[in-house]
Amino acid sequence: MKLYSSLPSLDLHGMDRVYAKIRVEEFIEDQRKMKNYKFLIIHGIGTGILRKKTQETLKANHWVEEYKIDNFNPGCTIVKLKKH
Repeated sequence: MKLYSSLPSLDLHGMDRVYAKIRVEEFIEDQRKMKNYKFLIIHGIGTGILRKKTQETLKANHWVEEYKIDNFNPGCTIVKLKKH
């Protein structure tokens, strides 16, 4: 996590999948407006429900260029947005 500690992040711990989807969509829009094209979404490991919903939401968003699970912390997804 220290490697990406300077990036903006959204922590989904304690949220259900419906609210998490809404928050991820809002966070993407906020980061795009602020011209932050790389950020973290912290979904935790647990049963994988929040990770799965996060990835579904990212895959469906046309502003998302790429996303991947952090190699050093599988409870985080690193997201890169398109710049235009």
